[in-house]
Amino acid sequence: MEKVFVNLGAASYEIFIGTNILKAMRNAQCVMRNEKILVVTQKNIFELCKENFPYEVAIIPDGETSKNLREAEKLYTRAIEAGLDRKSAVIALGGGVVGDLAGFVAATFMRGIDLIQIPTTLLAQVDSSVGGKTAVNHELGKNLIGAFHQPRAVFIDLNFLKTLPDREIKSGLGEVVKYGVISDAEFFSYLEDNAEKILNRDLKTLAHIVKRSCEIKAEVVGADEKESGLRRILNFGHTMAHAIEEQTHYKKYRHGEAVAIGMIAAAQISSELGKTSADNVARLERLIKKFGMVTNCAGLDADKLCDVTFRDKKTVGGVVNWVLMKNFGEVEICSDVPAQIVKKVFGRLCSGN
Repeated sequence: MEKVFVNLGAASYEIFIGTNILKAMRNAQCVMRNEKILVVTQKNIFELCKENFPYEVAIIPDGETSKNLREAEKLYTRAIEAGLDRKSAVIALGGGVVGDLAGFVAATFMRGIDLIQIPTTLLAQVDSSVGGKTAVNHELGKNLIGAFHQPRAVFIDLNFLKTLPDREIKSGLGEVVKYGVISDAEFFSYLEDNAEKILNRDLKTLAHIVKRSCEIKAEVVGADEKESGLRRILNFGHTMAHAIEEQTHYKKYRHGEAVAIGMIAAAQISSELGKTSADNVARLERLIKKFGMVTNCAGLDADKLCDVTFRDKKTVGGVVNWVLMKNFGEVEICSDVPAQIVKKVFGRLCSGN
């Protein structure tokens, strides 16, 4: 079992990465310290491993559309009925939707109780389960209602990756590629060189990309827990991605697929502004295509995407803080991107180019 430490002072915790670690999880101090536990999960996931969770269970519907205040209220009711108190915990067993919703409930129930993350998708393992961001969606935007609430621990069992549809693996790779762009050029090259092994789910290769992704995120979060500066680089590709997801009602694209398109948009904007080369943009596009993801959002309305973008939660005072690419392993935050450049790039991608 591999470990990654997230250094946040009193809120520090460990990420445990390995295979067949759910039984060990039950004996971990961060789990045993809680008098009562509510597992928040989805039906198909729970059927795979229910023998490891002799606790109260709440099943939520599949899909991004379940990440809302109505489902949160149902979980509060379930927690009250199960007798949870301030010495209890919530276990989030599932992908990003489960982690965000269960985390938000843990952050707000009794003004905050323990949270343990057990991510079951590649995207959740490399990104959403780490860092303490929890949220639900509003009809006017994604993740607009949320809180920072760090987990007590994250348990990543790589065996879950064997059960995923190919599309879920590819979606997770959108976030993995992001780490190579924002922080580690060698890691980006590793992804290029090992794309076939990754898609074939070679366990050793998957273990490396999960661990390295978690290490990068842990470093960034440890330096900037609540996104006052450096942590914003983790949003590379997400500005357009959230607009794409909202315009398609969270049904057409997986989150990582939208992020992949959003990264290309950010890279193209960077190129238009002379901050990165056309060769870098092309190299990024090649890797995304190698992983079998689309590189445009043909058929969407570019004007509507622009409108949503300027309403995103990352917008401050009407200004969008873009994370732009300079080179592999190097990005910058830019708040003065001309609207006409954004519209040009969005229009290009919406036309299928």
